[in-house]
Amino acid sequence: MRLTLLGSGNAGGVPLYGCRCAACERARRDPRFIRRPATALVEGGGTRLLIDAGLVDLVARFEAGSLNAILLTHFHVDHVQGLFPLRWGQVEAVPVWSPPDPEGCADLYKHPGILDFHHPEPFVPLTIGALTVTAVPLRHSKMTYGYCLQTGSTKLAYLTDTVGLPPATRDFLQGWHPDGIVLDCCHPPQEEPPRNHNDVCTALESADAIGANRVIITHISHELDLWLMEGKEEFPSHIHVGHDGLVLSAIRRDMGVSA
Repeated sequence: MRLTLLGSGNAGGVPLYGCRCAACERARRDPRFIRRPATALVEGGGTRLLIDAGLVDLVARFEAGSLNAILLTHFHVDHVQGLFPLRWGQVEAVPVWSPPDPEGCADLYKHPGILDFHHPEPFVPLTIGALTVTAVPLRHSKMTYGYCLQTGSTKLAYLTDTVGLPPATRDFLQGWHPDGIVLDCCHPPQEEPPRNHNDVCTALESADAIGANRVIITHISHELDLWLMEGKEEFPSHIHVGHDGLVLSAIRRDMGVSA
């Protein structure tokens, strides 16, 4: 199985429009530090799944018929905006698995086009091609799912957007034993408990509770990039800062991370 971070940023991205902080200026000078909306591609056994659709250029990135399904974590705009042009394609229907949010986003339900919406049951495995997918509830301002992905003995969990983990999800992940996780970590350490996204403290607490061998943080803000640039604290060695284009490959229970 291979997971590629197509985007690793929060809703505003990096550089943030109008911001002149050191992190945003660095991203303007060097494209390697640009962060687009959090989106990932999972590939395994000939199956290709897109997790979220925050990138507005999906129709240019993916040829018609190249995706087996799309997994939506939730219906905030920065996670679905790429679906608005994609839905008008002239190809076979694309399965879209999402939480059963009755509001959705704008008119996606009313005018779905080629999007064929389905709602997985939490904690119930679902087979999509060569991959087994299990939705797990997360803690966010909209109904949100994370996704546990398995092919053979390899297990990866993608967990954004969330602040901490609901007890049932934490317990499930502890028993499921993922080899690696991609985890929301939007903010530097906060004095007050964060509301919708992990800060460094809540991300580390969640990672420790799950006990994965490798943790990749995503949904990163320019404030967190600035905090990392200032070097006030280092993450433990098994936790890596994600970036656009990062590839997480997994063979058996050994994990590899590459640019």
